[in-house]
Amino acid sequence: MNGRVISSERPGHSILEVPNPLGVVAVLSAFNFPVAVYGWNVALSMAAGNATVWKPSPTTPLCSIAVTKIVASVLEKNGVPGAVAALIIGGKDTGEAIVESSEVDLVSFTGSEDVGRRVGKVVQSRFGKVLLELGGNNASIVLSDADLDLALPAIFFSSIGTAGQRCTSTRRVFLQRSIAPAFISRLQSAYKTLRPGDPLVERTLLGPLHTQKATSVYDEAIKALRSSGAEILAGGGHFDVSEIDGDLAQGFYVRPTIAQPKSTDPSQPLWSKETFAPIVNVAVFDELEEAIALNNAVPQGLSSSLWTRDVRNIGKWIGPAGSDCGIVNVNVGTSGAEIGAAFGGNKSTGWGRESGGDAWKQYVRWSTCTVNYSNQAPLAQGVSFSLP
Repeated sequence: MNGRVISSERPGHSILEVPNPLGVVAVLSAFNFPVAVYGWNVALSMAAGNATVWKPSPTTPLCSIAVTKIVASVLEKNGVPGAVAALIIGGKDTGEAIVESSEVDLVSFTGSEDVGRRVGKVVQSRFGKVLLELGGNNASIVLSDADLDLALPAIFFSSIGTAGQRCTSTRRVFLQRSIAPAFISRLQSAYKTLRPGDPLVERTLLGPLHTQKATSVYDEAIKALRSSGAEILAGGGHFDVSEIDGDLAQGFYVRPTIAQPKSTDPSQPLWSKETFAPIVNVAVFDELEEAIALNNAVPQGLSSSLWTRDVRNIGKWIGPAGSDCGIVNVNVGTSGAEIGAAFGGNKSTGWGRESGGDAWKQYVRWSTCTVNYSNQAPLAQGVSFSLP
């Protein structure tokens, strides 16, 4: 992890920007990626010379225990105390104690916008550092010149993969008017092929929601869509027990849903609020500028995707008048980001960045060091001063 050497305006001087370890980094991870989020945080944290405290979701403790045992054993075999990768299992009170502790220099939190807002305020109140990865309300825009054979499977997977429980899952699809009917028809046909199954079986595409509470969130969202007059184009309920094999019938399986709301008003909760379930809302637009405005009109800013073969559209999409998200894809779905590049979102997604790019710079403290190796002591900005 390198710093920089900067030319000084003063002869015989050099300026160094030096990274040093922060101390202790806390990682508060969510249920949906119970190992990956910790992995890309602890890797950078350790490389920066920090100790790490992991507080996982209380619903996924076994993954965390298993991974910590592996990490600790590797550290100890190499002469490093296993506690450098510490694990604390607990609920809300445990999380609050970690966030409030002045001994924790950086809190990396992955979760909901509501909890992230509270975490951010607490950490800032004690002048700690915070890295937030919060909600996503991700949109795919399909233009009339797009390769629909590429767009359809990508949007299908991004909408229903992991039962819509990825922060990068597609929640909104905007279709240019001329291709909208055909695309919707093909997407409906793809949804009809879905069958609930065991997530541990390789051929399974659709698994369950995580908890009973998650099914309630799904049910409330469907109810709100129906009440608003939205047309339910696919799904809109639970699977029958007869459609689910054996013991899997105890799982929280819901039908992935396509809805077409009557209004495209982005201030309405059905557009502006993320629902962590396999529900995607569809709308029709005429011009790219209109679709970009709809993409940007929500509070969240994690992932976005444009489907086009026109380089002029691409330039607009990735430029200053384009998507305001942290992930701005072209002919790639909203989910499945590669962690070799920086991962994170803008606006109420939290502005955090993890993994690649310059993300490592968040895990260090920076010192600007001016070194005088001359026999003179000139002041900067040409200031002249001498003792009488």
